[in-house]
Amino acid sequence: MSYDKRQASVEFQRWSESYDRCVLQWLLFRPTHKAVLKRLEARFGERPFRLLDVGCGTGQFMERVRARFPKAEVCGVDLSGPMVRQGAVRWGRQFAHTLPVQGDSERLPFADDCFDAITCAHSFHHYPHQERAVVEMHRVLRPGGRLLLIDGNRDFVWGWFIYDVCVAAVEGAVHHCSGKRFRALTTDAGFELEEQKGHWGPAPFLVTEAVKPLDRPTIPLREPYRAVA
Repeated sequence: MSYDKRQASVEFQRWSESYDRCVLQWLLFRPTHKAVLKRLEARFGERPFRLLDVGCGTGQFMERVRARFPKAEVCGVDLSGPMVRQGAVRWGRQFAHTLPVQGDSERLPFADDCFDAITCAHSFHHYPHQERAVVEMHRVLRPGGRLLLIDGNRDFVWGWFIYDVCVAAVEGAVHHCSGKRFRALTTDAGFELEEQKGHWGPAPFLVTEAVKPLDRPTIPLREPYRAVA
């Protein structure tokens, strides 16, 4: 049985109220955020930049980006309206500098070439058509912009057991990509792969960093911007 967007929506609606308190925050999400912030610091330093977080949930990572990079503009998109609304207080604290949007990763509601960086952490395995999502990320990145894809590392026995056995038993037919699959998805979409790095621990994860070449064309905008009330 394949995993679809309806299943994802139901799952995250159910999870939205307890999301900020779940054990994965300290076990997986916070270590991931720390690793990604370090990479953003190395790439952008103190310069202003515009970032899109795909699968932003309640906005915890967006808030951490703003705390570390006060000159950054941060947008987030998530399929789950309840997740986005659950972060209302957090959005309010950063009202002038963050923009939460309910939307689909396969049809990102943003114009071509409008972000300097895109992050997608631990939501990619929920996307039924992962290749479409990566093409959309390529479209909305500016030439020279960076994509950081992060998900569970299932390329060795412990990771395979956690993600392909335990997580799949709870979440259904989700798909954690191998490192090879991430490389294929990014290069097929037109990115140049820069680095892949595994981070170890009780919940290991893999960071795939890729760059949109300066001379690579984009595809047309598919739908207008739509914000969440």
